[in-house]
Amino acid sequence: MQRAFRRTVLWPSIAARWLVAWGAAAWVIAPAWAVPATRSDPKASGVQAGQAGPTSPLNLVLILADDLGAHDLGCYGADLHETPHLDRLAREGTRFTRAYAPAPVCTPTRAALLTGKHPARLRMTVWAEAALDPPRNRRLLPAPALANLPHTETTLAKLLQRAGYLTALVGKWHLGDADHAPETHGFDINLGGTRWGAPHTYFWPYRGSGRFGGPFRYVPHLEFGKPGEYLTDRLTDEALRVIDHAAASRQPFFLYLAHHAPHTPIEAKPADVAYFEKRLRPGIRHQNAVYAAMIKSLDESVGRVLARLKKHGLDRRTLVVFSSDNGGYIGTDPKQKVPVTTNAPLRSGKATLYEGGLRVPLLVRWPGITPPGAECAEPVMLTDLFATLAGAAGLRDSAQSPDSLDLLPLLQKPDRHLNRDTFFFHFPHYYHAPPWTPASAVRVGPWKLIEFFEDNHVELYNLADDPGEQRDLAAAMPGKAAELRQRLHAWRAEVDAALPSPNPNFEPSSKP
Repeated sequence: MQRAFRRTVLWPSIAARWLVAWGAAAWVIAPAWAVPATRSDPKASGVQAGQAGPTSPLNLVLILADDLGAHDLGCYGADLHETPHLDRLAREGTRFTRAYAPAPVCTPTRAALLTGKHPARLRMTVWAEAALDPPRNRRLLPAPALANLPHTETTLAKLLQRAGYLTALVGKWHLGDADHAPETHGFDINLGGTRWGAPHTYFWPYRGSGRFGGPFRYVPHLEFGKPGEYLTDRLTDEALRVIDHAAASRQPFFLYLAHHAPHTPIEAKPADVAYFEKRLRPGIRHQNAVYAAMIKSLDESVGRVLARLKKHGLDRRTLVVFSSDNGGYIGTDPKQKVPVTTNAPLRSGKATLYEGGLRVPLLVRWPGITPPGAECAEPVMLTDLFATLAGAAGLRDSAQSPDSLDLLPLLQKPDRHLNRDTFFFHFPHYYHAPPWTPASAVRVGPWKLIEFFEDNHVELYNLADDPGEQRDLAAAMPGKAAELRQRLHAWRAEVDAALPSPNPNFEPSSKP
């Protein structure tokens, strides 16, 4: 009712605001999603070092890549990829060197990030399409999982919307069908968000069928493009419009720019591909020129966002976060002859519970809080962004979650330690590349144990001595393995984690 009142009764005030700020010509092209700043002012945060207060609340920008590996950026040691803008963001803020996604695939991580709850607690442990249609020809039936984020969950966008923020999702959603769209979870603006996890193509008009099965896919609200237009660039254009509108209306904003890149299909602008093809040489770890070109566009997107914030004078009161939803995909795209990426020296990649599937880049720039060029080696999880961003907006008391810690102490002094040494991971599902069977994992200090559900065997690693997880110590240290397994089982019982079950119709000869 309140939303309907704002859209009908208050529409003339929007028009007046646009006419004053942009002139009559700008009003002609004013976006249909323009929202008046009629909500209550956000609470002042008390930790913002003079950068935000009751009259100048802190803006929040969260940029999330899709399937970007922990070592795919220049500032994390990439040898082919070029990321000058992200490297500059690292120099201006804090670079986390042991950041974990709460899941090795997209939907669970995105749900956990927005709610501050572990995917197992949410019962969202696999990407949405697999939750709706799990494989039924394997030894186990995967654990049941939700495909839609329940409306009963309190998202970061809901908290910020209630506090007077303009909330915008630009890009990937993948947390539900039309009845569970971003607008139903606290976002005033939804540009591009759908139930699907990847676009049919990165080139306009961004639609088609056959690449990911039968359904016809499209990216909504990106009309009036032109041949050759690239999705990463277009999503950035839309994100800049959000910043422009928020600046003109003087409304605090939360921009969630959720890029599809560099998820498959591996496609990039031809000129960028040609550039990296000339830079390929024997002996470097990254060998996919198209993937490198995708990351170049991603980096340029970040640079454009940072430049637009500075143009409007918002850079000194905007918290910027950049990360990825899971580790890099190490399979081979149908059009490529080499793996998409490598997560070396970490083991394996996306959809596995090895470090290569869970570790992600994490960069945070918070003016007045993060010391320039800082590095933080304390293990953190992206679920912590819920409490951190809510706290930055002065909503710490409204963002309590057993799975989310406010990272403010680390952002102020990166050499500090949090009162936490245990992390849990739960992916009771199959994945095809690399072959992966349902499993759970726990990390306690340097120790990490993975339990596989098909045969109940475990693997034990000491990450301090063996970060690449090459030496399984389970047989040599049965006591330590039993201790960690007990902790893992106790946690699964606490959060009521869904488990896979035997498949009564499984025939070994039919195994893929």
